[in-house]
Amino acid sequence: MLRWDDPLPHRPRRILVAGVSGSGKTTLAAQIAPILDAPHTEIDALFHGPGWVPRPSFMDDVRRLADTDTWTTEWQYRTARPLLATRADLLVWLDLPFWTVTFPQVLRRTWRRSRTRQELWNGNVEPPLPRVLVDDDHILRWAISTRHKYRASVPAVARDHPRLTVVRLRSHAEMRSWVDGPLQDAVRAAPP
Repeated sequence: MLRWDDPLPHRPRRILVAGVSGSGKTTLAAQIAPILDAPHTEIDALFHGPGWVPRPSFMDDVRRLADTDTWTTEWQYRTARPLLATRADLLVWLDLPFWTVTFPQVLRRTWRRSRTRQELWNGNVEPPLPRVLVDDDHILRWAISTRHKYRASVPAVARDHPRLTVVRLRSHAEMRSWVDGPLQDAVRAAPP
């Protein structure tokens, strides 16, 4: 597993960004995409249909995405993870401190989205923040209950896919430094 300052072994073409809800997966994946000239597909948009109902075509859409030559997306959804990991050549793991960094981020984001009624995917909007008290699947509860799951799943996928490069980033500073350093260096060293 590489650190933020380790050079990448090659120019990545298919990138996954892993981390708990609110860690910045989508933001980082969207930031990586233009650097690599690789499209970013927000996997939540493939999964969530109107009314938060899972889209029946989700896995077909994931297969189409995985079969393309270049992409960035988030490493989410139990059914999609194995397929994406098989095709990816880089997994970036955002392992930020939960209570001091990630939870405040997801709380601010949820509050803003709920207050502004920001449309997310396929007409869905964040439910009112007080729903956290009654909704077992509320994003804030989900973030808390799943905050440790990547500590086992990322090392496991690295063992199962030895050709998959894994980079572990533990702070916003490491994220910025990695993008500006090893990622940019890999792109400059091996143009598309």
